[in-house]
Amino acid sequence: MQQWKRLAFGVALAALGLTATAKADDYTSLPRKETLIVENPEGTIKNPGWFNIWVNGGGGVSTGLQQLTMDTLWYIDPEQGLGGATWDNSLAADKPQYNADFTEMTVKLRKGLFWSDGVEFTADDVVYTVKTQMDHPGMVWSAAFSVQVASVEATDPSTVVFKLKKPNSRFHAIFTVRWNGAWIMPKHVFEKVEDPLRYDFANPVSLGAYKLKSFDPQGKWYTWEKRDDWQRTSLARFGEPAPKYVTYTDPGPPDKRTIAQLEHNLDIIHDNTPEGMFTLKEKSKSIETWFPGFPFAHPDPTLPAVIFNTQDPPFDNADVRWALALLIDIKAVDMASYRGAATLSALGVPPTAATMKDYQAPMQDWLKNFEIDTGKSKIKPYDPTVGQQIADILRKQPKFKDQIPTDPQAISGAFGYGWWKPDPKAAGELLEKAGFKKSGGKWLTPDGQPFKIRMTVEGDTRSVFTRAGTLIAQQWAAFGIDAKAVPAAKLWQVALQPGDFQVAIAWSVETWGGDPDLSFFLDSWHSQFVAKKGDNQPPRNWQRWSNPELDKIIESIRGISADDPKGVELGKDYLKLVAREMPTIPLMSYNVFTSMDTTYWTGYPTISDPYTDPVPNWANSRLMMVKLKPAQPK
Repeated sequence: MQQWKRLAFGVALAALGLTATAKADDYTSLPRKETLIVENPEGTIKNPGWFNIWVNGGGGVSTGLQQLTMDTLWYIDPEQGLGGATWDNSLAADKPQYNADFTEMTVKLRKGLFWSDGVEFTADDVVYTVKTQMDHPGMVWSAAFSVQVASVEATDPSTVVFKLKKPNSRFHAIFTVRWNGAWIMPKHVFEKVEDPLRYDFANPVSLGAYKLKSFDPQGKWYTWEKRDDWQRTSLARFGEPAPKYVTYTDPGPPDKRTIAQLEHNLDIIHDNTPEGMFTLKEKSKSIETWFPGFPFAHPDPTLPAVIFNTQDPPFDNADVRWALALLIDIKAVDMASYRGAATLSALGVPPTAATMKDYQAPMQDWLKNFEIDTGKSKIKPYDPTVGQQIADILRKQPKFKDQIPTDPQAISGAFGYGWWKPDPKAAGELLEKAGFKKSGGKWLTPDGQPFKIRMTVEGDTRSVFTRAGTLIAQQWAAFGIDAKAVPAAKLWQVALQPGDFQVAIAWSVETWGGDPDLSFFLDSWHSQFVAKKGDNQPPRNWQRWSNPELDKIIESIRGISADDPKGVELGKDYLKLVAREMPTIPLMSYNVFTSMDTTYWTGYPTISDPYTDPVPNWANSRLMMVKLKPAQPK
């Protein structure tokens, strides 16, 4: 009998907190050789029957919903892409066509694509998607469309014309997926719904190569089945998806994920702890990782940071934000969180290979000469040797000493250039400049109240950053601030989006990956998108920070084409501004410890075959389905 049905697997399932006896519609009853099992990093879904991805109704996104059933006009892959092209015309037949002043965008659509219920996809679906969200504040892309779109119309079944309120050469980014995008709605389904804000979209109609098969009513897992007519989807251009079934499951905390993969019951771990990764590499011969050796992990083009809610005093004051930055010992944070397997960034951009070349390296002299005024003195806070210091620490560890580079350029690429020097004296001067006082070893706010900070972290959901946030809070507490780390399992939904937090460890900076253009996140930082206090903040400016100088930079970028070299210079202007204002404290790269078991499937993306990133919650991971090959004979 297959290992899938052996008693040993039942024991492993019990260890994962799942039932050991497969039900008729349980994913464990499916043929294991035809089933890809993937970790859903969102964990157990609160409202498992909610599939309306256009409304935040407590349902899941990384359950396979965005990866396997949704589609939109374009994709940009953070890695090489299939065929070496990072840009992919998905539902669109070509790249966006702008007029001379970027106030009009025309889209030509592919023909012959169908929804899973047999209805043909047309321009009417695109127009309906935009107008419906504009007409219903509270839908995910409502604000982004409402402030930019003057009109949208289908001039024929395969052509859509957008007229914009202001010039914007990056408007197409709304419909361009790196992790997320403005997914197209099925007009023929939603037009029959009285209120799209309350519609759960049960039994979702799919535009992708898979459709929903079943899901756990408790929100633990979701299974998707390959469509019989997968050839009528945009993914078919790359070939037939190999897995007949794909299950996204909550395997529990890192130790249980590790056990499940060692038992070959979890094909892809989305993210693990460094210790879990070290265990897998030591105990399993069937595990693949992005890098075959240290640091193993895939560097995502996101920038974990200390995010301030700048609508709440005292975090609306740059002097306070800078004071808190100068109390962080980044080497200790790196070793506590990533065990040194991270790339530091003092600048507000992820330290990917592209940004290292275009931003980090060229701005080192500016960083070395950068000064801040504490009110009593001027200091140069940047230490360009921090990356070298971390490499030296790791080289002393027997397990890694032979894997740590010695070449300065290689060290910078692996561990970063530098970061801010801990300077408690300057931090105290900045707090005093902001009106704070210290009494009895404790800092008091300008109104005489104890200075309290609650650092929101994600707990076991993202334990690496929970460690970082906890240590940073401890460093602040050691300085006399009443600072504590507080876990929130649904950080993005319950804290960042509604603005119900003071300080959090998360990210609001995301780049395309291999492209130096910063518009993927930067356009969303314009003040026109900042929500009023108490209202939900649209992605991605979770810090709710606005600045007239930033608006001018963003508007200048909107007025030039995406390949204009002026874009990089404007990107540097943004980086200088946020270094001065510190709306977030950039920390390091998001190195994701994704591991892939080759017992049942081969063909995963790695640094030697970087056709896409291996992190399975990304919508680009749909490309994996056509590259995977079964490892077991039928």
